[in-house]
Amino acid sequence: MDSPNEDLSFEDALKRLEQIVQRLETGDARLDEAITLYEEGTRLRQRCTDRLDAAQSRIEAIRLDADGRPAGTRPFAAG
Repeated sequence: MDSPNEDLSFEDALKRLEQIVQRLETGDARLDEAITLYEEGTRLRQRCTDRLDAAQSRIEAIRLDADGRPAGTRPFAAG
């Protein structure tokens, strides 16, 4: 299922997640709204985690030369 948050940048997704947490913490949301917000927040959290994991993998894929300087990258094989 595609989500309207699918195309958000990491920063925008994190900002939206913070808004959701703030809204839920106030306790003002009706139960059905709170459930919907919680589901959206769960998807956003996973999306942010996936992006952080991908960034870490890209960083780890940087090859170093004999002096420890970046010498290029190698493709990251996920999975």
